[in-house]
Amino acid sequence: MTHMVLEVKESLEERCNQILRNMEASLTARDRVGIQDFVLLDPHTSESAFLDNLRKRFHENLIYTYIGTLLVSVNPYKELDIYSKKQMDTYMGVNFFELPPHIYALADNVFRTMQSEFNNHFILISGESGAGKTEASKKILQFYAVSCPSTKLLNNVRDRLLLSNPVLEAFGNAKTLKNDNSSRFGKYMDIQFDHQGGAVGGHILSYLLEKSRVVHQNHGERNFHIFYQLVEGGEEDLLRWLGLERNCKNYRYLVQGDCAKVSSINDKSDWKTVRKALSVIEFSESDTEHLFGIIASVLHLGNIKFDVDARGYATLNNNQEICWGFLIRLKPKQRSPFSVDHAVYARDALAKAIYGRTFNWLVNKINESLANKDSSRKTVIGLLDIYGFEVFSVNSFEQFCINYCNEKLQQLFIELTLKSEQEEYEMEGIEWEPVPYFNNKIICDLVEEKFRGIISLLDEECLRPGEATDITFLEKMEEKIGGHPHFVTHKLGDQKTRKTLDRGDFRLLHYAGEVTYCSDLLDYYSFPVIFKVMRQSKNAIIKHCFPSTEPDSKRRPETVVTQFKSSLVGLTEILMSKEPWYVRCIKPNEAKQPGHFNDVLVRHQVKYLGLMEHLRVRRAGFAYRRKYEIFLQRYKPLCPDTWPNWKGTAAEGVQLLIKHLGYKPDEYKMGRTKIFIRHPRTLFATEDAFQVCKHKLATRIQAKYKGFRVKEDYLKQREAATKIENCWRGLMARKEREKRAWAVKVIKKFIKGFMTRNEPACIDNSEYLAYVRQNYLTRLKENLPKTVLQKDSWLTPPPIMQEVAQLLKKIYIRHMVRKYVRGITPQRKAQVKSTFTCHLCLLFLFFSDLCVRPPQYSVPVVKYDRNGFRPRLRQLIFTQQAAYLVEEAKIKQRIDYSSLRGVSVSNLSDNFLILHVTCDDINKKGDLVLQCDYLFEALTKLSIIVNNQNCIKVVQGSVRFDIQPGREGFVDFKSGQESMVYRAKNGHLMVVTTQCGEMLL
Repeated sequence: MTHMVLEVKESLEERCNQILRNMEASLTARDRVGIQDFVLLDPHTSESAFLDNLRKRFHENLIYTYIGTLLVSVNPYKELDIYSKKQMDTYMGVNFFELPPHIYALADNVFRTMQSEFNNHFILISGESGAGKTEASKKILQFYAVSCPSTKLLNNVRDRLLLSNPVLEAFGNAKTLKNDNSSRFGKYMDIQFDHQGGAVGGHILSYLLEKSRVVHQNHGERNFHIFYQLVEGGEEDLLRWLGLERNCKNYRYLVQGDCAKVSSINDKSDWKTVRKALSVIEFSESDTEHLFGIIASVLHLGNIKFDVDARGYATLNNNQEICWGFLIRLKPKQRSPFSVDHAVYARDALAKAIYGRTFNWLVNKINESLANKDSSRKTVIGLLDIYGFEVFSVNSFEQFCINYCNEKLQQLFIELTLKSEQEEYEMEGIEWEPVPYFNNKIICDLVEEKFRGIISLLDEECLRPGEATDITFLEKMEEKIGGHPHFVTHKLGDQKTRKTLDRGDFRLLHYAGEVTYCSDLLDYYSFPVIFKVMRQSKNAIIKHCFPSTEPDSKRRPETVVTQFKSSLVGLTEILMSKEPWYVRCIKPNEAKQPGHFNDVLVRHQVKYLGLMEHLRVRRAGFAYRRKYEIFLQRYKPLCPDTWPNWKGTAAEGVQLLIKHLGYKPDEYKMGRTKIFIRHPRTLFATEDAFQVCKHKLATRIQAKYKGFRVKEDYLKQREAATKIENCWRGLMARKEREKRAWAVKVIKKFIKGFMTRNEPACIDNSEYLAYVRQNYLTRLKENLPKTVLQKDSWLTPPPIMQEVAQLLKKIYIRHMVRKYVRGITPQRKAQVKSTFTCHLCLLFLFFSDLCVRPPQYSVPVVKYDRNGFRPRLRQLIFTQQAAYLVEEAKIKQRIDYSSLRGVSVSNLSDNFLILHVTCDDINKKGDLVLQCDYLFEALTKLSIIVNNQNCIKVVQGSVRFDIQPGREGFVDFKSGQESMVYRAKNGHLMVVTTQCGEMLL
């Protein structure tokens, strides 16, 4: 019962705490800094108000803000204590808007929606380089690693998913001017979950690796991390085998940015992480050896220098050639005649081709490790970490591809957002109001339209006969798309435009602003002879990356931009088949400084990320929409009809609630499953009322809870009292029952003993006869004769006590009559009566023993304590078996004759005797020191009873006696003028007597 009470108590306390937490979690979050959801921002069309709210929250380290279910994240450029295991537990299984905005809230909501609806989802993470996209992706992966079910198999998959990140970062990330760990490739990762929510597999797609970084870096930037990790952290044996030195400055491909060392990057530590990750992802020793051999070969390749021979062809140093050729196991004599310029270009093209294809092999190898072998249906959550819109002073081919990708994703973003909003309105039966927004389809068509787009013109220019150059490509674009409103060149522009545009450049007006590109978008291909050489390599990875089925010189492959367009179309199809969720990352400043908020920079990112368009779409007529159940659960205390429990449907309850609150018809709409509130001020007024109400509600809950606690204590005490009372009554009842049973038994025995009283002693009459003896002795004690002559006044004894009564008469008469004295003093008479009374007490206590062995002798004595020698009046009684020292009715000591070692007396008339007894136990009493007025009589009786006349020893001067084992005392005897007994200074008992002292017999 107590256990059940405690469980109810704990359950109630937890429920009360949960209610209080829910009340504190304000949907509008106006008790915090700024607005947590931009949908509730008023005015929602003001870009300045948007920035003010973002800035206000950023300065309070509140880096996350919602736009509906879209999450806006501002990079704080410092560590914040908001990513602990405790934070993860807080956001698991909680309503999306119940707690402050967080990336864990979005990740948990995606996961729970996937489980409940059993469909596929993806999270699009976008933003500029340095905005925190890669970190956001890591946090989501870490959340799923903790929140998903755990088994040995699932943990293995989880570890591979997590450790794929440091490997891909090492080979695909680099230090740039904007970010020390910038992803230089686009990544889409699918995480596969089983029906129980366990992560069982994954798949990664990569897009447009920045291969140009392998051979060239701007000042202040680095090559990919893996090169520096290998040189700085590689083991000595490995570097020796690879022919590398532990100095990045010795390699041309690593020093162009003059930034080999970065304070925020620990290459040695990262190298250990990568090595461990490769082993967990199940890279074999052979794979790892070939992989590092390729990385080293790229470094050696960058150090090759060319000279001109007599025929104008390029020549190279054999040692260098053999070194990098050995690592990828090439035959060193295979080469093709190039000019020096062509040779340098071919060298760099080969380095880029080797690294780019090796990176693709690495991604495929990781996918093999993450592949789920189970063919049953799985649900998927995709993570898309894609490049942000980039604008530099010089924008080349790669910036063109990146910005084209952002145009496509922006188009997809608007389409999916509008589509989801329109579907929600239609599903709820609410009239859809068209939302004006910039449709960037016109820009996407400019780039990708068949036969007329920039990509088609680029392919055509590369395939036409003759030599294609940047100028011919620019002229063709001016001819085909010269009239497009979003395309302009120096030739097509007005006088003002020509001042800002070089003759070899062209400008595109993207949705995020104008970007000027160099016209060097022609994708030069590696010479066919190079690919033939690479096919001869004995390195397993190189052979796989340059297969024999590679298109030869007779047929040119697709350009890189066409391949990128095709992969982008495939990515779009993947995303269109899943439910979208968005994380928009913003960097607050270019200097990576904590606490600094650059309004111009942030405003530009807000524009090209399409946040205002998304907000306008979300606010398409209604600022707030919630399911009836959620709205009613939160605000039902505001209406007496709905509080505390509403029995009807949630929609009916909400209708009563808003009627009580006084909502006007134009302020809300009732959908099929949701309520739509048009203006934020309406919700704010409702929230204000709730904030006032919740304090009263908390007081009532507190009062109820206190009442419950008091009642609980009362019930507990009453239960305890009832239990004690029941136990006490049970105990008393058992005692009464036992008492009655005992009484019945005693009465039965008494009756049976009475009926057999005249028979010989047996079990049936033993207790009755004992009672008869006890009763007789008790009455005799109170009715002794006053004089010797009153013989007839002696109580008539029962038959069982005839012999005992005769013995008692003799003893009484013997003590009443003195043989050697004519008269008796009053003191002696009292002493005789006292002695006889003592005999009667002993008979009363030991009547069963006395019937067989009655007392032989009794005499009053003075007993001296062993410690301190204090005198005490006692009665000494001799029976046939033992001597007893008695005080009234109490036996103080029993001395068995078998333990009596002897008796000591002095040669003086002091009446002292010392009984020596055997004492082996420290808990037993020692020898007895006694003074007896009838010493001769007592000694004579003792010697007769024990049948040993030699036990009495007469001593002179002093007697030693045992107080207890190991401890002794002494009695000293001497003559003096006056008889006295006292304790001497030496601790002995001193007995002084006169020579003429009278001895009474």
